[in-house]
Amino acid sequence: MKSSIKAIFTALFIIGLSIQASAQTAKYKCMLQMTNYKGLEAYVVVSLISPDGQYEKTLYMMGADKQWYNGFKQWDKFNKKKKEKLNGITGASVAAGDRSITTFAIDQSKMNKGYKLRFESAVEDGDYHVSDVEIPLTTAGITQKVEGKGYIRYVKLSKAQ
Repeated sequence: MKSSIKAIFTALFIIGLSIQASAQTAKYKCMLQMTNYKGLEAYVVVSLISPDGQYEKTLYMMGADKQWYNGFKQWDKFNKKKKEKLNGITGASVAAGDRSITTFAIDQSKMNKGYKLRFESAVEDGDYHVSDVEIPLTTAGITQKVEGKGYIRYVKLSKAQ
């Protein structure tokens, strides 16, 4: 009897944790449009940036060849310290004029607390744009179309169903 009650409470506890975890993150579809620059395909890294301007987490990497990650000088320093596993959050690099549509999860507890999403872009033998696009993590700002300053023409996020 005691063991079945224990099992029930354990199951309820695990269910509660999974509901809480899924309620804290939301999936966002990200549409990224590149400019018509000259050069090879761009690598783009999407990071969660804390209110004090520090890298907190890598959300997505467009470009799977690790040998080029050191081109993101600021992000690479963070990545080497944190040793994040990028498996499952990488995709293809993006060519000039092309569009990329990806999906990533954002921790909803970070909303409206000064956090932002940073899109960095780099092209081999080209420039590195640390803050090509920055999107404030606010309920109003997250779904606004934001113009880029480098290789990215614009980024538009929408909450995934």
